[in-house]
Amino acid sequence: MPAKDTLHNPVKNALIKDGWTISFDPYPIKYEEVKLVADLAGEKTISATREGQQIVIEIKSFLSRSPMREFETALGQYLIYQTFLSITHPEYKVYLAISKKIYEKFFFHKLPLN
Repeated sequence: MPAKDTLHNPVKNALIKDGWTISFDPYPIKYEEVKLVADLAGEKTISATREGQQIVIEIKSFLSRSPMREFETALGQYLIYQTFLSITHPEYKVYLAISKKIYEKFFFHKLPLN
Protein backbone atom coordinates (compact mmCIF):
# COMPACT_ATOMS: atom_id res chain seq x y z
CA MET A 1 0.00 0.00 0.00
CA PRO A 2 1.38 3.45 -0.92
CA ALA A 3 2.45 5.82 1.85
CA LYS A 4 -0.05 8.48 2.87
CA ASP A 5 0.53 11.95 1.52
CA THR A 6 1.49 14.66 4.02
CA LEU A 7 -1.88 16.35 3.40
CA HIS A 8 -3.85 13.15 4.00
CA ASN A 9 -4.93 13.78 7.60
CA PRO A 10 -5.62 17.52 7.15
CA VAL A 11 -7.83 16.78 4.11
CA LYS A 12 -9.61 13.96 5.93
CA ASN A 13 -10.19 16.15 9.01
CA ALA A 14 -11.49 19.04 6.88
CA LEU A 15 -13.99 16.72 5.18
CA ILE A 16 -15.20 15.35 8.52
CA LYS A 17 -15.52 18.89 9.91
CA ASP A 18 -17.61 19.80 6.85
CA GLY A 19 -20.04 16.96 7.56
CA TRP A 20 -18.65 14.22 5.33
CA THR A 21 -18.46 10.62 6.47
CA ILE A 22 -15.23 8.92 5.42
CA SER A 23 -16.35 5.56 4.06
CA PHE A 24 -12.96 4.30 2.84
CA ASP A 25 -9.39 5.19 3.79
CA PRO A 26 -7.96 4.19 1.33
CA TYR A 27 -10.52 3.47 -1.40
CA PRO A 28 -9.90 0.44 -3.66
CA ILE A 29 -10.79 0.89 -7.32
CA LYS A 30 -11.18 -2.31 -9.30
CA TYR A 31 -11.94 -2.64 -12.99
CA GLU A 32 -11.50 -6.02 -14.65
CA GLU A 33 -7.90 -7.07 -13.86
CA VAL A 34 -6.79 -3.60 -12.72
CA LYS A 35 -6.60 -2.79 -9.01
CA LEU A 36 -5.84 0.78 -7.93
CA VAL A 37 -6.07 2.70 -4.67
CA ALA A 38 -7.35 6.25 -4.23
CA ASP A 39 -6.66 8.07 -0.97
CA LEU A 40 -10.18 8.57 0.39
CA ALA A 41 -13.86 8.06 -0.32
CA GLY A 42 -16.63 9.82 1.49
CA GLU A 43 -20.30 10.49 1.48
CA LYS A 44 -22.58 13.24 2.64
CA THR A 45 -26.31 12.76 3.09
CA ILE A 46 -28.61 15.48 1.90
CA SER A 47 -31.44 15.41 4.42
CA ALA A 48 -34.15 16.83 2.18
CA THR A 49 -33.90 14.00 -0.35
CA ARG A 50 -32.26 11.27 1.76
CA GLU A 51 -29.89 10.84 -1.15
CA GLY A 52 -26.27 11.72 -0.79
CA GLN A 53 -23.17 12.78 -2.58
CA GLN A 54 -20.33 10.32 -2.93
CA ILE A 55 -16.76 11.35 -3.64
CA VAL A 56 -13.34 9.82 -4.21
CA ILE A 57 -10.34 12.00 -3.42
CA GLU A 58 -6.74 11.73 -4.55
CA ILE A 59 -4.46 13.85 -2.34
CA LYS A 60 -1.21 15.38 -3.60
CA SER A 61 1.29 17.60 -1.77
CA PHE A 62 3.56 18.45 -4.73
CA LEU A 63 6.74 18.20 -2.64
CA SER A 64 9.18 17.22 -5.39
CA ARG A 65 11.39 19.61 -7.35
CA SER A 66 9.18 19.31 -10.42
CA PRO A 67 5.58 20.41 -9.89
CA MET A 68 4.90 19.75 -13.59
CA ARG A 69 5.96 16.11 -13.23
CA GLU A 70 3.78 15.72 -10.15
CA PHE A 71 0.92 17.36 -12.05
CA GLU A 72 1.34 14.86 -14.90
CA THR A 73 1.17 11.98 -12.43
CA ALA A 74 -1.80 13.44 -10.53
CA LEU A 75 -3.69 14.16 -13.75
CA GLY A 76 -3.07 10.63 -14.98
CA GLN A 77 -4.35 9.14 -11.74
CA TYR A 78 -7.37 11.44 -11.75
CA LEU A 79 -8.34 10.55 -15.32
CA ILE A 80 -7.89 6.82 -14.77
CA TYR A 81 -9.92 6.88 -11.55
CA GLN A 82 -12.63 8.97 -13.21
CA THR A 83 -12.80 6.63 -16.21
CA PHE A 84 -13.00 3.43 -14.15
CA LEU A 85 -15.49 4.85 -11.66
CA SER A 86 -17.72 6.17 -14.45
CA ILE A 87 -18.15 2.52 -15.46
CA THR A 88 -18.23 0.80 -12.06
CA HIS A 89 -19.66 3.47 -9.73
CA PRO A 90 -21.02 6.39 -11.79
CA GLU A 91 -22.49 8.02 -8.66
CA TYR A 92 -19.00 8.92 -7.42
CA LYS A 93 -17.32 12.23 -8.28
CA VAL A 94 -13.52 12.32 -8.31
CA TYR A 95 -11.54 15.20 -6.80
CA LEU A 96 -7.88 16.12 -6.49
CA ALA A 97 -6.97 17.66 -3.12
CA ILE A 98 -3.99 20.01 -3.04
CA SER A 99 -2.74 22.69 -0.67
CA LYS A 100 -3.72 26.32 -1.09
CA LYS A 101 -0.03 27.15 -1.46
CA ILE A 102 0.49 24.85 -4.45
CA TYR A 103 -2.80 26.02 -5.97
CA GLU A 104 -1.65 29.64 -5.84
CA LYS A 105 1.94 28.88 -6.86
CA PHE A 106 1.34 26.35 -9.64
CA PHE A 107 -2.32 25.83 -10.63
CA PHE A 108 -3.36 29.47 -10.70
CA HIS A 109 -0.78 30.45 -13.34
CA LYS A 110 -2.03 30.85 -16.86
CA LEU A 111 -0.20 28.78 -19.45
CA PRO A 112 0.95 30.43 -22.67
CA LEU A 113 -1.16 29.40 -25.63
CA ASN A 114 1.54 29.92 -28.29
